[in-house]
Amino acid sequence: MKMNLKNSKIMMAGTGVLGLLSLLLSSCLKDTSPNSTPPTALVTFYQASPDEPAMDLDFSTNKVNQSPLNYGDGIDYFSVFAGQRTVSFYNTGTLNTIKSITITVAPNNAYSLFLANIPVDPQVVLLTDTLNKPAAGKGSIRLVDLSPDAPSVDLAVQGGATLVTNRGFKGYSSFMPITGNTTYTFKILQAGTSTVLATLPNINIKSGFIYTILFDGLVTTANPADNLNATIITNAYFY
Repeated sequence: MKMNLKNSKIMMAGTGVLGLLSLLLSSCLKDTSPNSTPPTALVTFYQASPDEPAMDLDFSTNKVNQSPLNYGDGIDYFSVFAGQRTVSFYNTGTLNTIKSITITVAPNNAYSLFLANIPVDPQVVLLTDTLNKPAAGKGSIRLVDLSPDAPSVDLAVQGGATLVTNRGFKGYSSFMPITGNTTYTFKILQAGTSTVLATLPNINIKSGFIYTILFDGLVTTANPADNLNATIITNAYFY
């Protein structure tokens, strides 16, 4: 059995698949020899801060991105040394700091890193990705809410069950099983109501795959590109 880690995204309109590069996470082999390499973790990044200018991402002074990162852009899982790491966001091509924080990542773990909120108050969200193999015939899915001014939300399947309830800004669910090799329309609803805030139509959930549904954007905005939005991200797949 092998697991591939990846970060591809399908926008709400169902067009455009980005970031199809993948990293193979091999089994965790311990090497205690004096020349062994330092332990590492894997991190994926998604830029969910509306109206933030193009940016660069640094881990402990090492630039991660090859191209400027704009709202809605992401980076596939990449390796970082385990332990405390300084994460910094800069306006592209400058030393103007957007945000800088220290995070701690554990060896052989995987994480999702998000930049969230509006530019006057950028906030960083770091989630541990528990990437267990789905049961036979199943995929796994979770919800992450990064809309700073939307009400709390539920995640539901059109014509089916409500999967996640009452998550607010920076709230998230654990990964949960869902029948694989099936096409769904997912709806982000205002919590406890039938009011639809965003829709992901005709999403094919594959068996053995692990996904994140991300809800971001703004209720109040003059920029249509910042409207409430749902995105599905493929974190990993087993084969």
